[in-house]
Amino acid sequence: MKVAIYARYSSENQREASIEDQFRICREFARKQGWIIAGEYSDHAISGATLMRPGFQAMMAEALRGKVDVVLAEALDRFSRDQEDTAGLFKRLTFAGVGIVTLAEGDITFLHIGLKGTMNAMFLKELADKTRRGLRGRVELGKAGGGLCFGYRIVRTFKDGVVSTGEREVVPEEADIIRRIFKDYIAGISPKQIAKDLNREGLRGPRGALWGPSTIYGNPKRGTGILHNELYIGRLVWNKLRYLKDPDSGKRVSRPNPESEWVISQVPALRIVDDEQWQAVQARYAAVQKKWRSAESGKRFRQFVRPKYLFTGMTKCGVCGAGFVVYYRDRLGCFGTRERGTCTNTLTIPRQEVEARVLAALQEKLLRQDFFEEFCREFAKEMNRLRMEQRASLSGAKRELERVKREIEKVVDAIVEGYRTPELKARNDSLQERKNTLLAQLAVADEPPPLLHPSMADLYRSKVEELAAALQREDTRLEASESLRGLVESIVVTPRDGQLGIELKGNLAAMLTAAQNAKRSPETGDLCVPMKVVAGAGFEPATFGL
Repeated sequence: MKVAIYARYSSENQREASIEDQFRICREFARKQGWIIAGEYSDHAISGATLMRPGFQAMMAEALRGKVDVVLAEALDRFSRDQEDTAGLFKRLTFAGVGIVTLAEGDITFLHIGLKGTMNAMFLKELADKTRRGLRGRVELGKAGGGLCFGYRIVRTFKDGVVSTGEREVVPEEADIIRRIFKDYIAGISPKQIAKDLNREGLRGPRGALWGPSTIYGNPKRGTGILHNELYIGRLVWNKLRYLKDPDSGKRVSRPNPESEWVISQVPALRIVDDEQWQAVQARYAAVQKKWRSAESGKRFRQFVRPKYLFTGMTKCGVCGAGFVVYYRDRLGCFGTRERGTCTNTLTIPRQEVEARVLAALQEKLLRQDFFEEFCREFAKEMNRLRMEQRASLSGAKRELERVKREIEKVVDAIVEGYRTPELKARNDSLQERKNTLLAQLAVADEPPPLLHPSMADLYRSKVEELAAALQREDTRLEASESLRGLVESIVVTPRDGQLGIELKGNLAAMLTAAQNAKRSPETGDLCVPMKVVAGAGFEPATFGL
């Protein structure tokens, strides 16, 4: 009889010699039986919970082709620990006329398949439960529960004859890269561009691989990726996922666990980024996702393309409303004239001139000493007046509510004493209705914000100076330009006497208009601001000529 010998060990912690040991005792058994060894097949460090093993598949192929009469192994669990797989193995080999023999169980029959298959499956379940129990205990002590993420390395210590496990420490070089990624993302740089920059500089990612966008943004729900790994803020979260093996492919697939099953430990020694950076990253990611979900499908790609220049896509023609696009090199012209032939505005203007004139308005007009401080002072005065009115209204509603409650108590006392007239009932109904109205009003009313300090001019001035300076520096220009674009709605370019005039629309325009047109009242000497101020809001959008 021809026999095929199969050997396997499942854990990397087992010895490589385990395979040779299995082969040796199986060869001795085969020789005693007088069998001819037709082939030897093995799988190294592969679990018996799957049949996707090259050695096992090769053995099965030979057996099903009739090349052998018997397959031999040390024990049935060497073939498989899965009940379904064990039964399938027995069914196929029996159909092919091939017997199954193991040193531990002898000739395998239907009885072995039922009993041993169940025992092996129970062994796998018990092993998984014990492993998870041990890992949970390590996590609750702040130690690693499996896996090593970027930014940390394993620390081995020898104490009382025992080598420690699960200890980690921060890798300074990798921690610097993580802080840089957080800083760049907060500054508005996309994960794709961050990955390109890191790869260009030769900075390797996790496990020495190249960086990719998905490595950086990961999956926020599962806490994966550089930007969403809570370990970087000293918070170890374990058991977010459970892993199952696909019965068809044998591959591990993850499934999220409910939050109630998470195990969380604080490990401040492993913190790499501060809470402020973490919150800023999560806020920006949430804002991008919200914007993406709300965008129309046809506009999604264009919406997230980063502007190439400071005011890309914001410059419009004052004659037809079409965009001002690049004609040649850096000169901008009307799209309606060039591509459609529907506009009479044939003038062009250098892109640099548009940017320079807008930035000049920011630097020169907003920072003029002669009106800036007075404007801010009067703005604070008006805002504080509106906020005080809001506070007075809120306080009045609270006082009225207390009065209504006292009136209701008096009506109730009168009813208890026997006064039951239609007028008294109507009075009670009216008071109850007013009480409910006041309660609803107070439930949705926000507490008024604190009053603005008179010295806010100094703060505003410093912020404008910082913004202007940041726009001139390459390392901060991207972040600053996003802030500036948030103030500008559009830049309208209109022909005037053979030249192009520029009008700025948006919140920045409102600030410039107010600054330029601010006048003193002849009666009081106060600064008059020609714009509507809304409590809790900034400047209303306006138009300003440059």
